[in-house]
Amino acid sequence: MESTLTKHERNLAAMVHASSFSKFFIPFGNFIIPLVLWTANKKDSALVDYSGKQVLNFQISLLLYSIVLGIISIPLLVGFFPDLLDSSLFGLNHLNDYNNLNIDFSETFKFSSWLFPLGVAGLAHGALFVVNIVYTILAVIKTNEGQEFSYPITIKFLK
Repeated sequence: MESTLTKHERNLAAMVHASSFSKFFIPFGNFIIPLVLWTANKKDSALVDYSGKQVLNFQISLLLYSIVLGIISIPLLVGFFPDLLDSSLFGLNHLNDYNNLNIDFSETFKFSSWLFPLGVAGLAHGALFVVNIVYTILAVIKTNEGQEFSYPITIKFLK
């Protein structure tokens, strides 16, 4: 496929992949801008058509993984931190006594027990972020060389 592609087609396919970085500047830009570029140019080039489907499938998959991860981490957080709404947990019941501000870090409040689910969820979201950045850069490089690139951990919504 590399020999029949023009420089414009390779650059356009690479731009479709790189446009997913627009999410850092425009809300949902990682969906909107690749979709616009793909739909405007998919009939002109097979590489652009393939790249547009790949980047949209990857971005939708990452969004779904993030939503599922958030849904899973909420019960974990509540389970590890059940006394979240108890005002005596942070010593807030003694705030009216100006000379006796009592913040009690006793048996009911352990940093390790409530930071565990936050840490796991944070690491998983961080891993998704790194996967997004690394594989998008790899996709831009490969498609600019005229090769087709398939993202890992992608659910095929568009075929």
